[in-house]
Amino acid sequence: MDSAGPAPLVVSDVMTHTAVAIGRDAPYKEIVALMDEWKVSALPVLEGEGRVVGVVSEADLLPKEAFRDTDPGPERDEEATKAVAVRAGDLMSSPAVTVHAGASLAEAARIMARRRVKRLPVVNGIGMLEGVVSRSDLLKVFLREDGEIAAEIRRSVLDGTGFTGLDVTVAEGVATLSGALSDRSLVPLLARAARAVEGVVDVRMELGAHDGAS
Repeated sequence: MDSAGPAPLVVSDVMTHTAVAIGRDAPYKEIVALMDEWKVSALPVLEGEGRVVGVVSEADLLPKEAFRDTDPGPERDEEATKAVAVRAGDLMSSPAVTVHAGASLAEAARIMARRRVKRLPVVNGIGMLEGVVSRSDLLKVFLREDGEIAAEIRRSVLDGTGFTGLDVTVAEGVATLSGALSDRSLVPLLARAARAVEGVVDVRMELGAHDGAS
């Protein structure tokens, strides 16, 4: 049975495969220059054959400017310590917040939101760098055409689950489900299934009672 439609996108489908990275010994100015050249806000730090051991972000670099006219002193907190650091190994946040290539886009988005980061190194099962995924990469699903989204909802949510008396229209990513539904308890389940389709911005229900409802 092939009514399920295309498999959901995963991180490897949207990530940048050729990711710029640095080693532990990368100097401060080189890090700033690479961020500027590649227009990124963070760089993975690698060791050995390419294992991710940390990430240097703009937030890790800013203490040097913040403490420019202040002596951090011998009793230093984390920010003050980074203010005097000159190498990636001392500047980086470790362990790195990463995501696996096969993770869902929703999982990657949750990690970014929870850890308040804009980019995630993508690693394999032994922590080797495979790419980088950013917030903008995750938003690519919302570039899907309305007709494509409607066709998938019709195929995988309606026809695939037996809701053949219903129809769907999509405008600007907002899906509207219409028709007659005898069992109103299924409305939340139906809405949740439609919302899970990639590219859906919102779901609206315009469902009437089925003529045969008791």
